[in-house]
Order: sequence, then C-alpha cells, then structure tokens
Amino acid sequence: MENKKITIIGVGNMGGAIAIGLEKSGFISASNISVSDRKESTLDKFKELGINTFQNNLQAVKNADVIIVAVKPYHVEGVINEIKTELNSNKIFISIVAGVGINELNEMAGAKVPIFRVMPNTAIALQESLTCISANGNSEPHRKYVIDLFNKLGKTVEIGEELMAAATVLSSCGIAYALRYIRAAMQGGIEIGFGAEMAQLITAQTVKGATELVLQSGNHPEREIDKVTTPRGVTITGLNEMEHKGFSSSLIQGIMASFNKIDN
Repeated sequence: MENKKITIIGVGNMGGAIAIGLEKSGFISASNISVSDRKESTLDKFKELGINTFQNNLQAVKNADVIIVAVKPYHVEGVINEIKTELNSNKIFISIVAGVGINELNEMAGAKVPIFRVMPNTAIALQESLTCISANGNSEPHRKYVIDLFNKLGKTVEIGEELMAAATVLSSCGIAYALRYIRAAMQGGIEIGFGAEMAQLITAQTVKGATELVLQSGNHPEREIDKVTTPRGVTITGLNEMEHKGFSSSLIQGIMASFNKIDN
C-alpha cells in the first residue's frame, strides 16, 4: 500500500469515480485520500468511506503528494491559481481535464511541476477503466508511480499528447457508445420475448464476454465473429441487415463527430 497522500479536486462523475476506485483498490488507505468540492452535500458519501473532505482547495492540497484535478475545462485555471503556492517539483500534478493540453497546464502551473495528463473513463470506479496517459518533460521520476496508480484502476496506455483528444473520444466517450449498444440490444431482446431485467442481464454479460474474447486472445474482432457465423445462418443474416442499415458507418461517423467537436 502506497504512503503518498492523494488529493482529488472536483468529485463529480469522474473525480468521484477515481476516489471510490482508489479506496476500493487497496493501493492507498482511505485516510490518505482527500477530496475537495464546493458542495458540502457532494462530499457526504466520501466521508462515509473514511476519506478526508474539504470545501477549500488550498487546504485540501496542503499535505498532498499527488494532486488530481478533475474539474470542467473553464474552471481549471481558477483552481490552479488557488493552489499554485503549493505546487512544486516534488508534487505530482495530474489533470483529468478534457481539452486542456500539457503546454497550457505548464503555463498555468509552472514549468518545474511534474504534470501528467490522464484520460480515464467512468469504469474506473470498478477498477475497469482504460486510462490514457501523457506527460511533460520533467515527469520521468514519477512515471512508474502514476502508471502503477492507474493500473490499479484498470489498464493504462501511454500515448503522445497529440493523441489525447482521440483518446478522450475512444475511451471516455466510448463508454457511452457501448452503453447505447447495450440499450438497443435490450430493446430488441424485449421485442423478441424477454422481460427487461432478463434482457439487460443477457445483453450485458454477452458484451462482457465479447470484450474478454478480444482482450484475452488478442484476436481481431472479425476473427471471433467468423467463429459464430455459418453459411445462411442466423448470425450472418442479422449482421448483414445491421450493416445494410449503416451500423458500422453510423458508429464511425459518431466517433468522428465527437472528435471534431473536441478538437475545435
């Protein structure tokens, strides 16, 4: 278990998921985790877990070794200005803020601060995130620690800063895309005779199985698809109908639309 003290500023959907995931993971004790948020009501569930809570960002980071900022992009500069007196070369600064690059963070926080830009997804609360990580030039001494931290919360990949917008779409937005597929498949399941709860269970477990086939085998999805498609069979008939209606095309177009939105 790590002895470093971690403070998370902003415990909305993503910041809160990180705090809960860390507490569950055993990587760090709850007493070494602090969270800060303006709304006292937001902090109640973290108090119940034994996590330290603050409404003042500067107080929250006073004794922190690691500072994770998970706020809206338009709040990040104000937050950094609040805590800037506590930022130095010995403290690890991790930004979960979408659309704010390493160079901008360097200017706001100071060039000597080790800065990591990290993009997880909300499955981090279950320790099942895919987290993409990039960093500035003076972060190397802390690289292993940050990777170890997020590996406790799922899987990590290191990417170039220039790919962070794409990572946001494919990983963070990708959770919503996958859930929309699950919802649609459930609706189909209800139409062919299942109750809603049973349709949800069957669909969710099937998707989980499909992802494990790819992750554990390393096979291209089409190779696994070939194993369940037979000439004139039920599966290929359904797949072809979906493709005729633009299934793959609409998904790709949706990814590109999200990317163009975040990249502009």
